[in-house]
Amino acid sequence: MSPGSLVLLLSTLGAPGLGDPGPLEDVVIDRYYIPKICLREVQMGDFIRYHYNGTFKDGKKFDSSYDRGATVAGVVGVGRLITGMDRGLQGMCVNERRHLIVPPHLGYGSIGVAGLIPPDATLYFDVVMLDIWNKDDKLQITTLSKPERCNRTVENSDFVRYHYNGTLLDGTPFDSSYSKGSTYDTYVGTGWLIKGMDQGLLGMCAGEKRSIIIPPFLAYGEKGYGTVIPPQASLVFSVLLVDFHNPKDGVFLEHLEVPESCKRRAVTGDFVRYHYNGTLMDGTLFDSSYSRNHTYNTYIGKGYIIPGMDQGLQGVCVGERRRVVVPPHLAYGENGTGNKIPGSAVLVFDVHIIDFHNPADAVEIETVYRPEGCNVTTRDRDFVRYHYNCSLLDGTKLFSSHDYEKPQEVTLGTNKVIEGLNSGLLNMCTGERRVLIIPPHLGHGESGARGVPGSAVLRFEVELISMEEGVPEGYLFIWHGDPPASLYEQMDLNKDGEIPADEFSTFIKTQVAEGKGRLMPSSDPEKVIADMFRNQDRNQDGKITSEELKLKSDEDQEKIHEEL
Repeated sequence: MSPGSLVLLLSTLGAPGLGDPGPLEDVVIDRYYIPKICLREVQMGDFIRYHYNGTFKDGKKFDSSYDRGATVAGVVGVGRLITGMDRGLQGMCVNERRHLIVPPHLGYGSIGVAGLIPPDATLYFDVVMLDIWNKDDKLQITTLSKPERCNRTVENSDFVRYHYNGTLLDGTPFDSSYSKGSTYDTYVGTGWLIKGMDQGLLGMCAGEKRSIIIPPFLAYGEKGYGTVIPPQASLVFSVLLVDFHNPKDGVFLEHLEVPESCKRRAVTGDFVRYHYNGTLMDGTLFDSSYSRNHTYNTYIGKGYIIPGMDQGLQGVCVGERRRVVVPPHLAYGENGTGNKIPGSAVLVFDVHIIDFHNPADAVEIETVYRPEGCNVTTRDRDFVRYHYNCSLLDGTKLFSSHDYEKPQEVTLGTNKVIEGLNSGLLNMCTGERRVLIIPPHLGHGESGARGVPGSAVLRFEVELISMEEGVPEGYLFIWHGDPPASLYEQMDLNKDGEIPADEFSTFIKTQVAEGKGRLMPSSDPEKVIADMFRNQDRNQDGKITSEELKLKSDEDQEKIHEEL
């Protein structure tokens, strides 16, 4: 229907033109404002709400809903309105404005209304339509946007958190959760909401946006609500569902990536290092270990973390990526925490497991290659040369002996390498290759080391290049048999009664060359011999006398007697 004047005729008489209708003419309608969008027009039997001003031809006001501060509500076409209004309101859209000229025979006729409207009065109405509904109306739901992924939708008895803007059908706002700075949180289908909202939220996904138009009989009906929702008002809610859960929910797990090789899964009591992004159900990030460039490290199943994560990390593999969805009763409950996790919030953790171990773990040894006919293996105090690659369990390279010109060298059992590596190098054959998994309590512990994170499980690939038999702790040289009976005389090569450093060195080297004894293995034998000489030259005068020369076994025996 186009703007302008429309004359509805009661008879076959022609219209005399706009202005006062003749005695048998119908209502004159001037649609002076028609909204661009008109979803519905007033029909016979519809319930309507509208404002109006009523005047006579001279402009004198005889009635106004504005002056009373309340809209008019009624049913069209059932005789509850004067006939002229019944006809003049038909076809109106919400927010449409009309001028109506009602002739006396369609108004109050030749009788009028005593003291208010004189007989045979033509009435002028300025009307704005605010609401239209019908007792046969259903809830009107329009999905505005919906996430691509939707694993679950709202059901009765679920607890929902949502944002909304609430308006009347004419667009007048009456409430908004956004203005309060917090979601509206409630159960669905338990009578805590108006019936239309209870129904309108069903089937929603987290992150979905809906427009829900609720007729009055599914809202606040004849009574309205306070001063903001008038009686018989249709309500329009624009809803964004932030999250929802059910009090019976457990932790929901989604296995995003599980390594093909998973030899072991985490159990209660294990210590786990993992990275995570923590978001609300609508994707809002509230925390991330990546932003701190540091894993989150904790025991699982012991109450150090929220119950949902204690459960959600059970059974993880090293390298696994897992999504853990935690309902609020297994997270931070009704109160939330801090300013980033609101009360009753569902939490979503995207987790990447870096490593885990148990405090009771030993070194895990996998022999990759062992030469045939291997009869001699390494023991504590042996001097070994080996190549290694060291990495974290996620593959991050830390150190490698191949980055240097020669293999690593160490005397086993001298606390020169971490305990786990020392253990992993024992009982190896020359040429053998192993993979060692070393828990942190046998590695660099909770504090880590330069380049090694705290509590990190280490992976070593080792290859034994060579080994030399060692000497007992505290010894720099041992005899293969009994030492010479007249040791000092044999050591005094020029028989001058004293042994300088060069004579001492020549004698020891000769004993080694003839297979009569061996030095403590070292990459620098000269230093070992120099240390031996310094130990025997007790007054540090550059020579050893017969009184100074003592075997270590004799020294140890003297100490025992002194203690006794």
